[in-house]
Amino acid sequence: MSNLNNDHFDMDVVNNFFEHDYHDRGMVKWQGFYLSDHTAALNKQEAKDQKVYHPKSQQSLETITAILAETYQRHRAVSLQLNELDANGNQLPDIQTHVYGYHSDKIIIDDEKAVSIDDIRHVERIQTYLR
Repeated sequence: MSNLNNDHFDMDVVNNFFEHDYHDRGMVKWQGFYLSDHTAALNKQEAKDQKVYHPKSQQSLETITAILAETYQRHRAVSLQLNELDANGNQLPDIQTHVYGYHSDKIIIDDEKAVSIDDIRHVERIQTYLR
């Protein structure tokens, strides 16, 4: 029977083990520690990143301003598609928001963000309740 409380051990044996026998697998050993909710969030983000948004027809300035004015006066939500592309040249997703005000040639939307009316490609009234 061996003595488990043996205070005498050879550091050369330990060093030899780590230098010659032990092979660190790097990140492979951490793969089993992902939580299921973290994995689900990663999958959801990947699906969102792969979604393709198609450009809608360019509306006239008159149509855009008429819809924005109406939804502002009636406190209704709108869906805005901007003339902006992501780094891969894909259309960005629509912004669903309320119009909180006007300033010169810009509208004020969520988080006090100003959007130039000239940057709007398409605007639609939506019936969704937004916070």
